[in-house]
Amino acid sequence: SRMPFTDVSPSAYYYDAVLWALEEGITTGTSSTTFSPDAVIDRAQAVTLLYRANGAPSVTGRTVFTDVPQTAYYADAVWAVDHGITTGTSATAFSPNASCTRAQIVTFLYRAYRG
Repeated sequence: SRMPFTDVSPSAYYYDAVLWALEEGITTGTSSTTFSPDAVIDRAQAVTLLYRANGAPSVTGRTVFTDVPQTAYYADAVWAVDHGITTGTSATAFSPNASCTRAQIVTFLYRAYRG
């Protein structure tokens, strides 16, 4: 498959990862021709990527946070809380729009894939 994003150079260290994530349906671009590799992602986007990378499993008994509408694109991905990958930022908030740090992302990955 050809890389559709003009902002992902074939020499970029993340080229193969972006192509894989695109082909596997884990992510899309920020437009039909851009990926925006330097953009910061938020908690909703981070758990959505993990959820899709895990095959978008069926979700029952969603964790309820007052800031996660049941119709939000990331509502099923909050499955990450029930699987110990992350927690809410409080007992009733997930903070889907809060930016993720590199440390948080590596922790999410560690918890999701440590076996």
